[in-house]
Amino acid sequence: MRRMVEPPTSRRLCILAFDPSLATQLETTTINEITAEVDWERLELGPIGEYIEVVDCDPASDVVYRPVDLNDPYLLARDGLLPSESNPQFHQQMTYAVAMTTIRHFERALGRVAFWADRRFRTTDGEYRRQFVRRLRIYPHALRDRNAYYSPEKKALLFGYFPVTTKDIHNVPGTLVFTCLSHDIIAHEVTHALLDGVHPRFNEPSNPDVHAFHEAFADIVALFQHFSYPAVLENQIRRTRGDLQSESLLAQLAQQFGRATGRGSALRDAIGRRNERTGAWEPRRPDPHALEREFGPHARGGVLVAAVFQAFLLIYRASSADLFRIATQGTGRLPEGDIHPDLAQRLAAEATKCAERVLQMCIRAIDYCPPVDITFGDFLRGIITSDLDYAPEDKSGFRTVFIESFRQWGIYPRGLTSMGLDSLAWPRGDELLQDLLVQLPEKHSEADLRQQLKDRVVTTMQNWHLESNRYKVWKDLEGVRKELWNWLRNTDSMGRYYAQLFGLVIKDNEAPPTVFRNEGGPTVEIHSARPTIRRTLNGDTRTDLVIEITQRRRGYFDREFQKELDGDTQVLSMDAPPHDFVFRAGCTILIDPVKAEVRRVIRTRGTIANNTELERVRRFLTGEDGGVGNAFDAGLAASIDGGRRITRDEPFALLHQLEEE
Repeated sequence: MRRMVEPPTSRRLCILAFDPSLATQLETTTINEITAEVDWERLELGPIGEYIEVVDCDPASDVVYRPVDLNDPYLLARDGLLPSESNPQFHQQMTYAVAMTTIRHFERALGRVAFWADRRFRTTDGEYRRQFVRRLRIYPHALRDRNAYYSPEKKALLFGYFPVTTKDIHNVPGTLVFTCLSHDIIAHEVTHALLDGVHPRFNEPSNPDVHAFHEAFADIVALFQHFSYPAVLENQIRRTRGDLQSESLLAQLAQQFGRATGRGSALRDAIGRRNERTGAWEPRRPDPHALEREFGPHARGGVLVAAVFQAFLLIYRASSADLFRIATQGTGRLPEGDIHPDLAQRLAAEATKCAERVLQMCIRAIDYCPPVDITFGDFLRGIITSDLDYAPEDKSGFRTVFIESFRQWGIYPRGLTSMGLDSLAWPRGDELLQDLLVQLPEKHSEADLRQQLKDRVVTTMQNWHLESNRYKVWKDLEGVRKELWNWLRNTDSMGRYYAQLFGLVIKDNEAPPTVFRNEGGPTVEIHSARPTIRRTLNGDTRTDLVIEITQRRRGYFDREFQKELDGDTQVLSMDAPPHDFVFRAGCTILIDPVKAEVRRVIRTRGTIANNTELERVRRFLTGEDGGVGNAFDAGLAASIDGGRRITRDEPFALLHQLEEE
């Protein structure tokens, strides 16, 4: 009788822990080539799996490279291809392995399968439709340029390559730098795509933090993935003698890219920088005024990265203090020479544990952010609130550390009078519900409202589970979106009460004429509904449905014209004067399907009818507040991809190209 063999749980693949440049340096050559374990899945040539499709065509060279077969028995036996700068098949393997590693970090933190942003298109009858995107495409050799970016339009990652033009101790003119061989660049770009799948409106700038947050969050994920590789971590622990506040590879991003483009050091460093005059590395001190000076997406995002990394360092220092006391017999000063291997191993274990907790806190927080107009202060509130739900009893003080670090870097939410935990946490649904019940003209009990939520929303989400086909889960959640939309918009009074709870403007007489409308009143877009099943620190299992709702309004740079239109009693028709920008407002809602209650309501700072918030966005876009204004929308004369000009349709291409200018 033939014995059935279970498939393996993981596939081992050789990758570069950083980039090829470290393989040619004696100090780092032994730690740069590592083996990553990615979840086992059926793969086609490419490789092509459930989430990723690697397509290796090189338009600049008019070449299509042969796809790698990771099911080849010889490759399975030796953990895939060995690292090679000249082998395109290794480039394909590298991008696939790092992308899958990044995806798994998100799935573990968010408690659900990953989804890419939907494709949106207009049908012949003028209606918008959504299309499920099963796979993110990766092009390892997409362009001959000093760039790599995520394309929301193509739902793809495009990696560039370029020749080195400088000559120094790190670079040889004429050699090629492949961005697809940088672990940090791959993780960074995959994070852009994953964040776009959660918050598709985070591409629309409405304040200086929006694009800076996208860049900073992608850097945070890439940085903390360094701590996933034990050999790398132990090496850096030994080199820094356990002091991770000193210069190390762990806090640096894209070393080869930075040096090859003339920076002399890594592309970015979370805790320090190279002194241009002396050439020496210097630690970066917390600066509460940094955000007042920095408006560029990367420089401003660097402030958020520094705040998060400093929080990690404080947590690591506290958790490893006992090890240093034991090793130094209470003096706190290690003896000269290399630290003991056992101490290095224990410190590495503590650093891994702390880094994983910080990374999970940051990823979980994106479910607790408003759907549009994100600020660094909102992200802090998301970190605190999500961790309150994950670990109600914070005996280690992790949340306090984050508040302290963010405060030292001048990051705080607008409109709050306190930086205490209770003030930073987003409001609970039951608190808002009690306030709403007092205001209702009709007598309703809390039980009535919960029953309505259960009947109209919760029951529609019983058909999915996390083991389902991703397309089936997506289709089931589409049903949740439509049911919730109908409930909020129809004449059912309780649905409209919940709309009031969520901060939506549903009634015609409460919405200015410039608010977009369709049949039945102001438009409501439920552009995201996603499940989560997470295990708390106490071991309990919590299931939530996370829903994002937005509304939109026509904005005009001419204030008097805006007032004239909004002062008219006539609602604008679809052929209204062309607007200069779109102002959006909305909320993110967490619903507990077991208890049929709204757990959290995360609203933007004002409703769609709020003229103060509309004016703030207008001032940002026109540059009146000292920011970069709408220079983003003006495009950039940058020639890439065969001479194609980068425009606002490719926001991440433009952001990364701007960093090079």
